[in-house]
Amino acid sequence: MKQWIEKNGFIAILLVIGLSFMIFGNVFNFSASKRVQQETTQTVFRQTDEEKKLKQIADYEERYEQQLKEALEAIVGVGEVKVIVNVDATEQNVLEKNAIVQKKRTMEEDKEGGKRQIEDESTDEKIVIVRKGDEETPLVLQTKKPDIRGVLVVAKGADQVQVKKWIVEAVTRTLNVPSHRVAVLPKK
Repeated sequence: MKQWIEKNGFIAILLVIGLSFMIFGNVFNFSASKRVQQETTQTVFRQTDEEKKLKQIADYEERYEQQLKEALEAIVGVGEVKVIVNVDATEQNVLEKNAIVQKKRTMEEDKEGGKRQIEDESTDEKIVIVRKGDEETPLVLQTKKPDIRGVLVVAKGADQVQVKKWIVEAVTRTLNVPSHRVAVLPKK
């Protein structure tokens, strides 16, 4: 019997070790596959966020182009118009912040009679969060339209100096963009 226990005990120990390798292997494999799944999901969401931003930019550009086209075609001497507006980014939210400013002023005097004043200022800003049920969102003060990089206008009648001036003035005032970012060219 003693021999049987020694023989089977060794087999039992090997069996326990083998089972533990299998169990731990599955646990680590499961957590690794779960991590890969999460990374894949995050990548997919990032792509859709980028696509959403690009669509917002395209929507702004299209809206500006359509409004400008209608307005410019109403100007005397301007015929058919093609407008291209290049927008910098998506709209920006200006968030409410609580700011705590601390100022500390220290006067020091050394043994030789020299004096110096040390001023230290620190600012701590925290975004104001509003709770709506279980959801927390930052408090938005205002939403700013995106900046405009440049505008191209191709129009019949733009070869006349006065008409070109009117087009540039209309675009700069409508979009609040400097005149050096507006190109006006005559159409064939």
